[in-house]
Amino acid sequence: MADVAARAGVSLKTVSRVVNDAPYVQPELAERVLAAVAELGFRRNHLASSLRSGQATATIGLLIEEIANPFYATIAGAAAEIARQRDTMLIIASSEEDPAREQQLLRDLCARRVDGLLVVPAGSPTGCDHSFLRAEVELGTSVVFLDRPPGNLRADTVLLDNRGGAREGVRSLVAAGHRRIAVLLDSIGVYTMRERLDGAQDALVEAGAPYDGRLVRDGVRDPAAAGRVVAELLDQPDPPTAFFSLNNRITLGVIEELYRRGSDAALLAFDDFELARLVPYPLTVIAYDTRALARTATELLFRRIDGDRSWPRTVVLPTELVARGLRR
Repeated sequence: MADVAARAGVSLKTVSRVVNDAPYVQPELAERVLAAVAELGFRRNHLASSLRSGQATATIGLLIEEIANPFYATIAGAAAEIARQRDTMLIIASSEEDPAREQQLLRDLCARRVDGLLVVPAGSPTGCDHSFLRAEVELGTSVVFLDRPPGNLRADTVLLDNRGGAREGVRSLVAAGHRRIAVLLDSIGVYTMRERLDGAQDALVEAGAPYDGRLVRDGVRDPAAAGRVVAELLDQPDPPTAFFSLNNRITLGVIEELYRRGSDAALLAFDDFELARLVPYPLTVIAYDTRALARTATELLFRRIDGDRSWPRTVVLPTELVARGLRR
């Protein structure tokens, strides 16, 4: 601003009034200031301005787990769309399911004085602790959690009906005559995985079907691992007649191995995915609206930023069973 003032031949106060759109600046002086601004490439520092004035920064942060995963990419896209409508910049960061990294990133976002945070918590066998955000919330930073609930912090949360969806899905397998149902999951430390596994167990107990812990495989991190687990299970003397994959990446590996073998095992999959209707294997997906999950959370965040001080709420969105794949 001092450089602009010197180039335009005006006072620093005049420059401040022009760049802040203050009234009653002589048109001739304003033109000189704006010409100097253009010539020097001056950009107003909104962060410094907000720190000085205590006003909003027109930025929000989104912390997700894995940017490459289509699920999180859809969440980021929907959140960015609403932020754009509010003339707000969205800053996206990825924790890679690391609680320590998650805490550092959230502290960094708060240090940048974002107006609010959208958080998908990292998975942890012992559960994540978000109590470190309490001071930020008390200072006015709005926080909404989505897909997974926070640990040790009361805050708005938007979830899917993971347990109910899994229960209905496994009920459909049981109704079709299946009793030996293998369940493949990423990590029992992740809230959504625990809820989906519990829903599957609910349906088996309800039907009086045997629960065989040897058919539950944890630590299936990617499609290649899923394929190996399916092969191992199918090679057993008494193989499962159905598989339940608890996320979309696991599903891809299961489909590949079942199709390669020409298996007639049934497949239930949590998470719909692009091109699911075209895969060369029949399956049933537990589907939901990912964009609705993100929109609900983002709209709730902006209501908080706008001054809503009502008691924190939890919103649970429904799932549905959908037939996918090419029927043989």
